[in-house]
Amino acid sequence: MSNNNFLYGGQAVIEGVMIRGIKRATLAVRKPNGDIVKRSIPLESWANSKLRNLFLIRGVLVLFETLIIGTKALTYSASEAAEEEDSSEMSKFAIIIMISISLIFGLSFFFLLPLFLSSLADSVFSNHFLANIIEGIVRLFLFIGYIFFIGRMNDIKRVFGYHGAEHMTVHCMESKKTLRYDNIINFSPAHPRCGTSFLLTVVFLSILIFILIPREPAWLLISSRIFLIPVITSVSYEFIRFTGKYDNFGTKILSLPNLFLQKLTTNFPDKEMIEVSIVAMEYAIAIDNDEVNPEDNKFVPA
Repeated sequence: MSNNNFLYGGQAVIEGVMIRGIKRATLAVRKPNGDIVKRSIPLESWANSKLRNLFLIRGVLVLFETLIIGTKALTYSASEAAEEEDSSEMSKFAIIIMISISLIFGLSFFFLLPLFLSSLADSVFSNHFLANIIEGIVRLFLFIGYIFFIGRMNDIKRVFGYHGAEHMTVHCMESKKTLRYDNIINFSPAHPRCGTSFLLTVVFLSILIFILIPREPAWLLISSRIFLIPVITSVSYEFIRFTGKYDNFGTKILSLPNLFLQKLTTNFPDKEMIEVSIVAMEYAIAIDNDEVNPEDNKFVPA
């Protein structure tokens, strides 16, 4: 399977980096003794069917696949970083519970809470359009504030460093340069195809769409904030995919807000972080090129 046109990407985890390849996701983690270990994570078959090529539909598939793989990667990395012996495969039930809790929190905090707060303004000003604008502003401030405050935590600062390393490594690979520290160090920690950029796009797009929806009756108002999320997610994914795939003046302008926000979610990595990111990327590429046999349910030395 050719990887010439494949858009590699990933995420930062605890003391490590996960890369989503064509055939597998790969994870590299720095252990407390300084060693780097790696493992591969099988992809979800339903997320890699022909539906993945369908415009708009693929955005929802990618979102749920990312949640599943990301949850596994975070759990595995936490075990390895703490040198725990048990880093066994998570049960499907445990994954469903963790993802459900995350989705309920995200829906409640970033969509329903702004709706509730804007309803207070609606009763004061009796202007539905203004209330929708206030709802969008509250949602934006909650999102940026949440990222800002978690970024003050020391453990999260290290994760954000690995986030920067992952972006810089992807930049280097996309520039067709050798994956070496002295090459990677010259690239920006920000990347247009980033999860942070995707979430900010979701927030902005929700503001534009929800402004147009009447606030009465109540069932329409509440249900729109829930059932339109997949639509907003799909359109946001296509936007991020477009701006990340094409490098020109127009896409650079469109990406500016997203790249600016990444200053809150990426830190410039140290050399050891970049080394871990290189291992994850090289392992993903090697698997895609059939150069190695991936290891299931097992970490192996880098």
